[in-house]
Amino acid sequence: MSVPVVTGLGTAAPTGLDVKSFWAAALRGELAIAPIRRFDAGGYDTTLAGELRGFSPMETIPGRLVPQTDIWTQIGLYAIDCALADSGLELAGPGLDGSSSRGYDLSVITAASAGGVEFGQREIENLWAKGPKYVGAYQSIAWFYAATTGQASIRHGFRGQCDTIVTEAAGGLDSFDAAARALSEGARAVVCGGCDSPLSPYGLVCQMASGSLSRGKDPERAYAPFQRHADGYVPGEGGAMFLLEDLSSAIARNAPRRYGWFAGHAATFSADVPALISAIEQALASARVEPAQVDVVFADALGVPERDEHEAAALSAVFGPHGVPVTAPKTGFGRLACGGSALDVAAGLLSIRDQVIPPTVGVVAVRPELELDLVADRPRPATVRTVLVVARGAGGFNSALVLRTVDAASNHSQ
Repeated sequence: MSVPVVTGLGTAAPTGLDVKSFWAAALRGELAIAPIRRFDAGGYDTTLAGELRGFSPMETIPGRLVPQTDIWTQIGLYAIDCALADSGLELAGPGLDGSSSRGYDLSVITAASAGGVEFGQREIENLWAKGPKYVGAYQSIAWFYAATTGQASIRHGFRGQCDTIVTEAAGGLDSFDAAARALSEGARAVVCGGCDSPLSPYGLVCQMASGSLSRGKDPERAYAPFQRHADGYVPGEGGAMFLLEDLSSAIARNAPRRYGWFAGHAATFSADVPALISAIEQALASARVEPAQVDVVFADALGVPERDEHEAAALSAVFGPHGVPVTAPKTGFGRLACGGSALDVAAGLLSIRDQVIPPTVGVVAVRPELELDLVADRPRPATVRTVLVVARGAGGFNSALVLRTVDAASNHSQ
């Protein structure tokens, strides 16, 4: 039986372009929400976002790929490079049977939301302003939701199972389940996770149609889930990528890092409370974990009052009122679609590593009727052995993922 563990981690967040800076900012409760700089958003209801600071595609990926790809894919390729380097995995090494694998036992399964909206908008502008001769050939692939998976497969020689999960914000979690299945079917290692960048005018308008975007103008109050003045979420860009491999393989190659065990997952489809409860309960059951064993929940934290009430009700139903510490560090940098749930997984793994829970940035007073033990203001030292991450995608996607310590995985495999 495969025991999937995370041996490589790469992050790109508005609070920092590497794991060290992202995590330090999360523990400080740093705020990276600010007025949008990518374009003039003065005429839009939503004017704030969490943008990557200092990200330069020409400095982070091969120059020939820059004109072929949207920034969403560029961020993803960067995070994948970081995760692979962190893992120390030799991609050209022998397969599990000792023969030359030639990449057929290496897979990449990433999440996507809207795809390459900024690239697509630019090419459509060229079409209408200048004519079809000014639309580049790469328009046919750069906007496509599978572009990051495809480009990563080509770049690194992943010739095994290559897929893309499209479940909006839930995708960062759902990619883990697909990756674990690939491992159980013989893959040596799988890249999974998600990054996103829906911050072009077109990307912003698409999100505005949901009615869930915050109209707040104060960066410190605009994204305020579980509080009385909540009026939606602040968008952002970034995400996280991971290398997942079987524990026995990680031990055999003496992997330099083993962050945690992907112990369980479940997904449901409906926007109501029972469906979210079902996803959480099924995820815990698949991990063989009782609610009392969960040390922290990384919440979806949409920031829409009714949806916050639904999530709080689901958590209370499973864990009891105030029954488990809950946190949402994404309030410091925005909701990053599929990249946000992936960053929550990264934060969960780092919480296990460092035995501390990062705070929910900017929380002043949780609505008492929600009955949440929200970690606010400052990091909370804690014994963290089991983490639950919850994510909900637009339209009704629910996903719940359980992470545990590697020693728990070792006991499980015996």
